[in-house]
Amino acid sequence: MAEEKSGKKKVMVAIDDSDCSKHALKWTLVYLKDSLDDSDIILFTAQPPLDLSCVYASSYAMELINSMQENHKNAGLNRLEEGAKICAESGVTPRKAMEIGNPKEAICDAVKKLGVDLLIVGSNGKGALERTFLGSVSNYCVNKAKCPVLVVRAKA
Repeated sequence: MAEEKSGKKKVMVAIDDSDCSKHALKWTLVYLKDSLDDSDIILFTAQPPLDLSCVYASSYAMELINSMQENHKNAGLNRLEEGAKICAESGVTPRKAMEIGNPKEAICDAVKKLGVDLLIVGSNGKGALERTFLGSVSNYCVNKAKCPVLVVRAKA
């Protein structure tokens, strides 16, 4: 494995549209700046699968589906570009990756597929009841990711 010989570690920051996600990225760039000099930074976002159940069979169905899929993909790409701009302000040029799927599962799959050494995720501070019913991406990643996970809490 050539990458192991280079000494570069892979650090993946999972981002979405939330403020806690942006906070985690900014926190990483400030507090881990010295450690990141010898690392490849990967910005990762997951787009939940597109729900096309609202599209009925019609002569315009395929055109509408294609348009919805393109807009859905562009939303994820725009999120990655916004994250890359935040990185650029700190002099960091990240790799960018996006997958379609359930975010918590897509993040853990990407960790494995990309050989990530450290995963960084934000936390929005859900209470125990909310986590029970809604789930928590950060909690899932802590328990399922195949690498260490750093959870960055947004300031209260």
